[in-house]
Amino acid sequence: MLSVHASLRPRCYIISCHSQYSTVYDPHEKTFDKILIANRGEIACRVIKTCKKMGIKTVAVHSDVDSSAVHVKMADEAFCVGPAPTSKSYLNMDTIMEAIRQTGAQAVHPGYGFLSENKEFARRLAADGVSFIGPDTHAIQAMGDKIESKLIAKAAKVNTIPGFDGVVKVRVALLLHLSESLGSARGCTSDLLTVCESCSSEAADKSRTYILYYNCVCVFIQVLADKHGNALWLNERECSIQRRNQKVVEEAPSTFLDPVTRRAMGEQAVSLAKAVKYSSAGTVEFLVDSKKNFYFLEMNTRLQVEHPITECITGLDLVQQMIRVAKGYKLQHKQEDIPINGWAIESRVYAEDPYKSFGLPSIGRLSQYEEPLNLPGVRVDSGIQEGSDISIYYDPMISKLVTYGSTRAEALKKMEDALDNYVIRGVTHNIPLLREIIVHPRFISGDISTNFLPEVYPEGFKGHPLAAGEQRELLAAAAALHVAAQLRSQRFLGQQRVSSVPQERRNWELCVELDKGVHMLGGIKLNLNTGLSLCCKTQNLLLLSKLAASLNKLMPEKIPEDTSSILRSPMPGTVVAVSVKPGDTVAEGQEICVIEAMKMQNSMTAAKTAKVKSVHCTAGETVGEGDLLVELE
Repeated sequence: MLSVHASLRPRCYIISCHSQYSTVYDPHEKTFDKILIANRGEIACRVIKTCKKMGIKTVAVHSDVDSSAVHVKMADEAFCVGPAPTSKSYLNMDTIMEAIRQTGAQAVHPGYGFLSENKEFARRLAADGVSFIGPDTHAIQAMGDKIESKLIAKAAKVNTIPGFDGVVKVRVALLLHLSESLGSARGCTSDLLTVCESCSSEAADKSRTYILYYNCVCVFIQVLADKHGNALWLNERECSIQRRNQKVVEEAPSTFLDPVTRRAMGEQAVSLAKAVKYSSAGTVEFLVDSKKNFYFLEMNTRLQVEHPITECITGLDLVQQMIRVAKGYKLQHKQEDIPINGWAIESRVYAEDPYKSFGLPSIGRLSQYEEPLNLPGVRVDSGIQEGSDISIYYDPMISKLVTYGSTRAEALKKMEDALDNYVIRGVTHNIPLLREIIVHPRFISGDISTNFLPEVYPEGFKGHPLAAGEQRELLAAAAALHVAAQLRSQRFLGQQRVSSVPQERRNWELCVELDKGVHMLGGIKLNLNTGLSLCCKTQNLLLLSKLAASLNKLMPEKIPEDTSSILRSPMPGTVVAVSVKPGDTVAEGQEICVIEAMKMQNSMTAAKTAKVKSVHCTAGETVGEGDLLVELE
């Protein structure tokens, strides 16, 4: 049994698929008999795992397309809450409340996203006598409004970003003036209007837009508080590697913080939590400038996606702590019990094409899927399996890949090995980008900021640039694999088939197209008894025989499409809005339509000033990648 103020022996061992925490799961500590998880995917699976360890039965909710999802299979009970669109299923409070009543769940864990920071949902649960495994409605409301939260933070002596604290109506002149007065850098004012219009469209209150400048190191402080006035800070997470304001790679601790800054940030985070009487796990986000001045950004009143790296370096199971707090127990530890032990890194593996804007969604079925759990120090939080479908309706995350080591260098090496051993087929994924990030000299040195990706890849991500030696190895490996496949195709149950290829053939002449270059490989001899090892860093090759290559030259060349006059969907999704009609004149850069997929909106703009010839889509229509949307004259 763990004493009230027991010191932690933090570890994050990975044995098979189970994370081993130093946390003790006391079977005599009564919490809840049954918990409903109002979420899906990997976070639902993550919550279910801890509930099983605590002896708590679980209820999964699901949409009709998720009826065979992993989280549904893991739970003790399942309840369908509606069709695929989130507004009719995972955001449908009425149906979820009915699921709670029918299953007799005593508490609800909301995960993250969906209803996790919805004060109305928390209020309805409280009215029905059901525990919300999260903070109360006051804290959710106070921290949910960016302007109100900043004022509360100021009153709690928390450093806040200097500048305008009021509500901004989106007007170009005012935005540019405020941006310049706040010291915007690196060209961020050029996209400011578009960003603010997007923020306003997504905000619940369309009239409230909050301005800040955002070119710093992004550091999150994990806090944990109970209902008895106790609160702790559980160190930080470095979350600066982002695209479209969504994190891609995170680590704990941060390379940027020293012990003095870390403590100051932690103490201010706890002050804010106490100021709003916070109870549960939460995260206080700070921006840190080059001089290590730090400023409050916002507080997330929920469990965050990247919580596993905090669990690795502290040994705490945050889901278990949230459940204990929701039941009314006091925290088990004091601040001095919370250590930093080792280093943890998380890569978010997405079904995305990293060569398009650092990642546009990809859909499809996972025809082959193998997680690298055979490697030491690796944790994979996922909610999918081989055969699972990645659809347009939900977040494109495949998994959270976490590696843990005694040092940062060890954790990075384990991450490199884990990414190389991850097998994903059937959808395009972002592993090539993740791997390039973690081996980049700037990342290794800790020279990172929220502008890392656009600065390192100003023309967009193009893949791994092959050195001369790597190119030779790749060409040789591709040729050897091609020849081996040809020879294998001649065999049936170990016997030679009748083949047009001479059985005694041992020399091959091949043509390999790589990076728009053509390489002739002649006199290839293959020793089938010799093994071949290749670390392929995502290169596309076309391999042909000498005859096929000569014939290929006679094929008519496909004329490139005039993309300035034709607008096609860059991803599968739903048309949210169409802003033009035939006969309209549009200016270069003007928004024509908006495509939404997997919680992401993509504004499609005109490539030139022209008249609209035809419109091939309507709002609410589902489109595929490459579908024609609009034609210009």
